[in-house]
Amino acid sequence: MPSQLEGAMGALITVFYNYSGNEGDKHKLNKGELKELLHSELTDFLTSQKDPMVVEKIMNDLDSNKDNEVDFNEFVVLVAALTVACNDFFQEQSKNKK
Repeated sequence: MPSQLEGAMGALITVFYNYSGNEGDKHKLNKGELKELLHSELTDFLTSQKDPMVVEKIMNDLDSNKDNEVDFNEFVVLVAALTVACNDFFQEQSKNKK
């Protein structure tokens, strides 16, 4: 049985490949695939954003090699950044309750 962290790593890989390659390279997300992933997997994050161009901005920020696609390494940067932001938020909430 995998550890909790091993399960989380497996889930990241599975989620990425559930969306990648539907319209092209099976190892990358194009803009449409990224948008579908964000809408399906990060619904609360997207609905809390006020900027209608948020998906385009995320794509531009993640696409470090500027090939108009997001590979797994670039995707992990997004997940890590959102995880850090969530941790910071919950730490701040915890401080405010004291």
